[in-house]
Amino acid sequence: MKEDEVFDFANVEFTRDDLVIALNDMVKEYRKLSHSFEEAKAENVSLKSSSAESSSDEQEDADTLKTELSKLQAENEMLRNEISELKAEVAKSTVELSSWNKANITLQKIC
Repeated sequence: MKEDEVFDFANVEFTRDDLVIALNDMVKEYRKLSHSFEEAKAENVSLKSSSAESSSDEQEDADTLKTELSKLQAENEMLRNEISELKAEVAKSTVELSSWNKANITLQKIC
């Protein structure tokens, strides 16, 4: 019997052996399909698992990056404040130095 042939169980020309052979062929085909199905199911589970792990890893990476970004932003703000303080200190020192220079010039004129 060819693979694409349909077995006609009502045909009286077929013998019991023909029926057994057809049934055995169906069982073999069922086993192949069942095995293929189980493999596909296992692959699907594996893909879902790896996808979930990947998603979880990506979420952890995103959380880590957000935490690092927050730390860097806080550090950046501290450095900006420090720069502002240093600029104020430089301005104050410039005024003091100018006063000292004026006092020094006045002192030199007197002496």
